[in-house]
Amino acid sequence: MADMGLDGHARRVLVVGAGIVGLSTAWFLQEHDVHVTVVDRDGVGSGSSWGNAGWLSPGLALPLNEPGVLRYGIRSLLDPAAPLSVPATLDPELWLFLARFAAHCRWGAWNRAVHANLPLNTACLDAFGLLAKGGVETTMVDAPVTALFRSPGAATGLVRELRRVTRSGLHVDHSALTGDQAREALPQASEHIGAAVRLDGQRYVDPGTLVRNLARSVLERGGEIRGGFEAVDVRAGGGTVVTTSAENEPLPADAVVVANGAWFGRLARALGVRTQVRAGRGYSFTVPTREPVPGPVYLPEARVACTPYQGALRVAGTMEFRPPDTAPDHRRVEAVATSARSYLSGVEWDGRTDEWVGPRPVTPDGVPLVGATRVPGVYVAGGHGMWGLTHGPVTGRLLAEQIATGERPEELRALDPLR
Repeated sequence: MADMGLDGHARRVLVVGAGIVGLSTAWFLQEHDVHVTVVDRDGVGSGSSWGNAGWLSPGLALPLNEPGVLRYGIRSLLDPAAPLSVPATLDPELWLFLARFAAHCRWGAWNRAVHANLPLNTACLDAFGLLAKGGVETTMVDAPVTALFRSPGAATGLVRELRRVTRSGLHVDHSALTGDQAREALPQASEHIGAAVRLDGQRYVDPGTLVRNLARSVLERGGEIRGGFEAVDVRAGGGTVVTTSAENEPLPADAVVVANGAWFGRLARALGVRTQVRAGRGYSFTVPTREPVPGPVYLPEARVACTPYQGALRVAGTMEFRPPDTAPDHRRVEAVATSARSYLSGVEWDGRTDEWVGPRPVTPDGVPLVGATRVPGVYVAGGHGMWGLTHGPVTGRLLAEQIATGERPEELRALDPLR
């Protein structure tokens, strides 16, 4: 029988997934004196946590289902080099997901998603601050995000979107720059840049190092982390939740948190979660630069994010709807480099290293899944799309509070996995 506290709440919790969301949940559970064991089929940060752009940017953590994305997506189906890639497949589950996503590409649905994500965006940086205060070296750097455009007219779409977000209740400190002002602030802005938008109050991290440091802190505080455990079933009975591996190894606990990212779909139906989670795979690579890059760079027209990374520049982009374990398509890397090349100068594009693909867990309505499932004692934390890093620690803090106290925080109401 698992060890329950005198108050009847969980004292031993198993977390499935050793990415930023799972490890953050484990760390904040430890703040409530809960013993945690984290399991992962591969190891720490092996999913989408390692190679992402590393932005902590509440001002840009926006739902994917903006209406313009639907028009862009239809055009992209005819362009094999487009940032959005959908395979020619007969997979009915994928096409059902895409149909549901398309149905949510309306301003009403987008606004609902913005409001649902608002509590995460409002508190995400504070949650990183709590990690730092607790001894985790977050590698966090304060820096504006500079969005580059070919013309002033092209910048108006982002400005309008930021104004909509501000009306939702999240203030985004931003300012418009001319092309010359952009080049003065950012040496890498090329001669083709005609306008820019600067977002102040943003931050970035080295995501791989952050996740390793977070895992080390969980271990130092008495937690356990195991690789080589692929969860295939989670069942509750008699006050205990048992998670079973692919090798039929059972692990009992008072409660289980499923935070396995794009692989969540394999457990969703058994947990009563009807909202699909699909892998929206992103690619990244690292390139040398002639001068240091002062901060993150956003290329909205190319749908590319760039970040200072270990003395070089990490370049990330594309949204590829393929199964999470599919082999990388190196043509996608070339497409990202080609689309970004004209916006930036002083970048050694032929010196690419660290080519990587990671499956980001995407929901059709742009809203994460965080909270209790239909199976008693089983919770889910995922579906953050491209913003799992930004929202990971605050998600972990809120879900840990729910598990440890038995009371769901109001901030999680709109993220109900059973919606």
